[in-house]
Order: sequence, then structure tokens, then C-alpha cells
Amino acid sequence: MLPWFRLWNLVKRKRTVKPFATKKITGETAGRNIPRENRSWHFFGLSCYNPPNPVRFFDLAVILAYLALVTWFGARFKEKQTSLKEYFLGGRTAPWWAIALSIVSAETSTLTIIGTPPLAYAGSYVFLQIVFGYLLARVVITTLFLPAYFQGQLFTAYELMQRRFGPRVRKVTAAIFMVTRSLAEGVRVFAISIVLGIILHTSGPASIFVIIAITLFYTFEGGMTAVIWTDVIQMGMYVLGAAVSFFVLLGGIPGGMNHVIDVAGAAGKFQVFDFHWSWTQPYTIWAGIIGGCFLTTASHGTDQLVVQRLLSAKSQRESRLALLSSWFVIFFQFSLFLTIGILLWVRNNGRAFPKDQLDRLYPSFVWEALPIGIAGLVMAAIIAAAMANLSAALNSLASATVIDFYQPLTRSRHTAEHYLKVSRWSTVAWGVVLAAIGVVASHWGSVLESGLSIASVTLGILLGVFLLGILTKRPGENAAIAGVIAGAALMLFIKLETKIPFTWWVLIGSSCTFTVGWLAAFVVKERPGKERKQTS
Repeated sequence: MLPWFRLWNLVKRKRTVKPFATKKITGETAGRNIPRENRSWHFFGLSCYNPPNPVRFFDLAVILAYLALVTWFGARFKEKQTSLKEYFLGGRTAPWWAIALSIVSAETSTLTIIGTPPLAYAGSYVFLQIVFGYLLARVVITTLFLPAYFQGQLFTAYELMQRRFGPRVRKVTAAIFMVTRSLAEGVRVFAISIVLGIILHTSGPASIFVIIAITLFYTFEGGMTAVIWTDVIQMGMYVLGAAVSFFVLLGGIPGGMNHVIDVAGAAGKFQVFDFHWSWTQPYTIWAGIIGGCFLTTASHGTDQLVVQRLLSAKSQRESRLALLSSWFVIFFQFSLFLTIGILLWVRNNGRAFPKDQLDRLYPSFVWEALPIGIAGLVMAAIIAAAMANLSAALNSLASATVIDFYQPLTRSRHTAEHYLKVSRWSTVAWGVVLAAIGVVASHWGSVLESGLSIASVTLGILLGVFLLGILTKRPGENAAIAGVIAGAALMLFIKLETKIPFTWWVLIGSSCTFTVGWLAAFVVKERPGKERKQTS
């Protein structure tokens, strides 16, 4: 193990940016003719402490110690899981601040950590315009959705659709969630395979297997209680990791923040708002406020991944407090990761990279440029974000499977122990599905934009149905299904045949679904679905 006084010396060593070589320098050739005591390794034009190829056991020890700790911690909640309420809602005992941090963990994930810095590296702060839309969406959700969710005891968001329309709409909306969440989560699984591949020099499938196997263990045992409390720990980890990266990056730039402001400011890197109207640009103030609002209203108001956390609160008031307070953390996080992207750009002297390499930029910097031990800590933080999001996805997919499909199919005639067992094995089955999707997702382009665009295709349909149920009384089950079909057809056309960016998709999909469903009610004569009591 590296002595701590040597680790401290590494932290204090002053780094300088080396001139870019005319010949490409790789991990296999860099530093061969340089004395070992003065050796400096280059990656993406950075002066690095650590040679890229050898496995660094101290860093691996830090990462493995963290993985062992969080797995042990999550598995400790096994004894409390005696019913579906405990397994899927944590017994509704979690405090609001823990739920708020858990929401943040679900919203950021590894996509944020490795996908956001490249947005600023290749652009500016304009992505923050979407984050302002996130705040408006939270106000809409607390006003329209939370009162409906807390009328009675619900386990999933889609039980509300059965109360309003009937069982067919419940199954349709639950199925849309399951397809959307599994595809989007598959992208996130692939994102963490990038990080593990850099650390372990493993292939994508091997990395995917490792992270899913570890996360499955404590999610299988501890349920939603384990998900929430491990989220709290893991969110703290990746915020700490990002803060360490920020200060190390800033300390390695001659002239510090003043130089960053001068260089990045002259290049327009600090631009936040873009007020021009465009249907083809994803990051304008209009796409951010309007499109971001609709996107987050759908993802936080109709997607079981977040709704499950809101339903785990002790009361509607605490659920509202958790959701609103989470925005401030989200804004801070996106600002931090965008700033890291700008610092990397300044330190690289504005060097451009192919788009398919940008997602590797930040994790590669962490592993190759940070001091030994610190690199392991930051990489553990990135892995923590992945595990937090993955565990929540597994639990929410299992809850929709059991509550919205299996339990109604069996007419709730089995014991609580039976449904708890089925829930756990559903978690395992979804782990296998996500692993398969993660392998395929390597061909889908930018991980952050791929994840957001996948969700945007179907979330608009879900939001349209939910708004139809909450804001109107006339449409019934057939009208709602007609709206879903129309929304799906339009979104396929938008995705395949137009250049409209994903930031507008939820608005378009929800508007179509709502309008067609409402108009169909005048053609299809049916009585609105009756309120149905929760049978589980």
C-alpha cells in the first residue's frame, strides 16, 4: 500500500501542461525515454501522474473497499423486508431529506457524471436552460400529481390509471414505463462499463456483468429501504469525487480561475441563455423551459423510478418538500459537472476530439491524471452513481411487474411471503434484461443524449394519459387508449423522420395523446372508469 506521506506529496506536486506532441502519444509509448523519477504521462494532452496500462492496486483497493462497504450496508436491511409495502415503499418511514437525495441520485446517474462535462467541453453552459425547466416541472407535479397519488395507498403510479380509466390503461401505461425504463437504464449500464473498462481494462460485457451482479445483491435483499439509504451514501460519494476533480483540475491550470475566466470567456464558454427560436436546436431557452418542464413532469410525475420515491414519503407534505428541495442539488450538480468540462477544455488548450471519444474524456482524466488513491476515490464515486441509479431502476421495474401485472393476474390470492419472493426474483430477471440492453447500447452514440432521447420518446405518451385522467372527466378507457396509439405513431414519425431535438419530444407526444384522447371521447361513447380501491 502506498504510504500516506507519499500520497500527500503527490497531491502537492505541481503539474504543468505539456505541449501537444506532433506524433500521437499513447499509453504504450509515452514516457519510455524519460527517467522514471521525472516521468510524466500524457493522456488527452494532460500531464499525468500515473502510467495508463499497469493496474494500480491502491486505487483498486479503494474501489473494492467502497463496493464491499455499500453492498454490506444495503444487505443489512434484509430483515425488515416482510411485505410488499416494506420492499417497494420502505415502509414509508424514510425522512424527506433522504428521499430528496435519492431523487437526485436517480436524476443524475453516471450519464450525468461522464456525459455532462463533454457538453461544456464542446459547447458551453446552455444545457442549464433545461435545468430551469426542471424547477417549473416540480411545481406542476406538486400541484397536480401528488394530491392524486396520496389519495389512498398506492404502490405504483399506474394504479392511479386503473382508478380513473380501468385495468387496460393501467397495463398499457405500466408496459410503456417498463420498456422505456429498461432501454434508458441499459444506456446507463453501458455508461458505467466505460468507467470499469478504463479501470480494469475489461471488455464492455464483463464490466456490465460486474456492476449488475454487485448491485443486484443488495437490491435483492434490502428492497426500497436499501435503495434510498445507499443512494444517500452514494450521492455524497460522487459529489465529493466531483469536488476533488474540480480543485485538482483548477490547481493544475497556470493562472488558476482568472486564466479560466479569460480563456473560456473569450470563447463563449460561459453562455447560459440562447433566446433564438429553433425547432432543431436542443439547448435554447424555449426548449429548456418548455421542453425541460414537460420532460421532467413526465419523468418525475409518471415514471415509477421517481414516483416510487415520492410514494415512500411519510406524507404528501414531506413528498412535496423532498421533490422541491432536490432541484437545488440538481442545479448545483449540473453546474459543477459543466464547469469540470470547461476546465478540461482550458487545460487541453481547446483541443477537439471525435464525438465518440468525448464520453471517455472525464473518466480517463480521473484515472490517468489524478494522484494514486485520489483517482480510486473519484472512480468509486462514479461507480456509486451508477449503482444508485441501477438499484432504483431494478426495484421500480420489479414493483411494476408484480403490482401491475402479476398480482392482478393471480387476483391477490397468494400470501405476502409469496409476492415478496416473486418480487425479489423479478429484480434478478430485470438485471439480466438490463445487462443485455447495456451490451447493445454501445452503438447508440452519446450516452447522456441517448438516455434522454430514449426516455423522451415514450414519456410524452405517459404524461398525456396522466393529464387526460387528472384534468378531464369525460374520456374513458377506449378514448385513452386511442390517445396512446396516436401519440405513439406521432413519436415514431418524429424520431425517425424529423430533426426535431429530444427536448421537444415530450411536449409533442403529450399534446398529441391528450388531444386525441379528449376528442375521441366525443366519438366513443363510454362511461369514464370508476374509482377502484387498491386490492393489494
